Amino acid sequence: MMQPRTIAAHTLGCKLNFAETSQLLRQAEEEGYRVVDFHEKADVYVINTCTVTATAERKCRTVIRQAVHQNRDAVVAVVGCFAQNDAAQIRQIEGVTLVLGNEDKHRLLDILGQRAPQPVAVSEPRSFLPAYSGDDRTRTFFKVQDGCDYFCTYCAIPRARGRSRSADVATTMAVAQRIADSGAKEVVLTGVNTGTFGQHTGESLMQLMQQLDLLPGIERFRISSIEPNLLTSEMIRFVANSRHFAPHFHIPLQAGSDKVLRLMHRRYSTAEYADKLFYIRSLMPDACIAADVMVGFNGEDEATFEQTVDFLTQLPLSYLHVFPYSERPGTAALGMAERVPREERYRRSAVLHQLSDAKKRAFYTQGEGKVHRVLWEAHNHGGCMLGFTGNYLRARHPYDPALVGTVQQVRLQTFHSEEELFDVALTE
Repeated sequence: MMQPRTIAAHTLGCKLNFAETSQLLRQAEEEGYRVVDFHEKADVYVINTCTVTATAERKCRTVIRQAVHQNRDAVVAVVGCFAQNDAAQIRQIEGVTLVLGNEDKHRLLDILGQRAPQPVAVSEPRSFLPAYSGDDRTRTFFKVQDGCDYFCTYCAIPRARGRSRSADVATTMAVAQRIADSGAKEVVLTGVNTGTFGQHTGESLMQLMQQLDLLPGIERFRISSIEPNLLTSEMIRFVANSRHFAPHFHIPLQAGSDKVLRLMHRRYSTAEYADKLFYIRSLMPDACIAADVMVGFNGEDEATFEQTVDFLTQLPLSYLHVFPYSERPGTAALGMAERVPREERYRRSAVLHQLSDAKKRAFYTQGEGKVHRVLWEAHNHGGCMLGFTGNYLRARHPYDPALVGTVQQVRLQTFHSEEELFDVALTE
């Protein structure tokens, strides 16, 4: 009896990519493939790529060469954002078989089924297919939106992902029901610009949230990231009173200087951003609030960087995602003067990492002794199980298989700063 072909995948980049890779592997299993670990010898390797920074692209090239080295007879398919934006560069890597952009990567299995797979021209992404990850018994990333119409001057993602698009609420809810039926207990809503969900169907993210909150079987929803100008007061109040939406917000800032925000073509001011955060805190004092911050963008001199530091110090943030500016081909920022030297970008990044560490310690410390509900995960970490509270504090408890996938009320006890987690006591 002929053995099924084996397929392995490696995902780089965002939660959106992880959802899409997981969807592809589920489809591969349905068509008779056997999924194996990426470090094993496989007949087909799929690398779902990222193009958000030059570092991300270097990692992509390294992973591609790793796949080729593991089996020189394998089909090596490179898909996703880096493939979309620079297919020619990837095709030059020895051993690459297929390069598929974001519009065609969902066709990979059909193309592999051809007698002799032919090269596919990279076209503009236009279609939309909901997707969700399924390799975790507790948490699922659910792609509800794709693409972006904002064209911030530093960002290559609109070229890679196309214009904003999504399914309607009814179609999205049908997929959400499948996720609930799979047994997942926490769903993270993902997208390139999630807040624009429904803008072409006459609907809104708020309407989707209201329907999801009524869905039986899902214990908790999170929104992975939402632009500050799209996070409305109505949405904040809804989360504060929701049955299932967690008090956890990821709100990109990028710069704490109005001058730099204008150069980036961001759609809000620092004052508007601060108002959103303080409103969240007024309704949800224990909420987790994270921000993306870019340092070293063109035009960010020492004075405007210090403005960012001062602004972030005053904000009620729980932690930061900090990254130095990386020049991206095809973006408007390439035509701007006043470049910041790379060494200075890294210095500024280190300053904000220190600030983030201090904010995270303060956020965890204020949780000590409080009662929260924790969703316990399946992995056994040296005899312990881990889980997260609704406001994203990590908890640890002696491993008990009966608790996997359940939500338990706990009291947060000893905080271990090195591991960034609490020991807890069950209270129910």
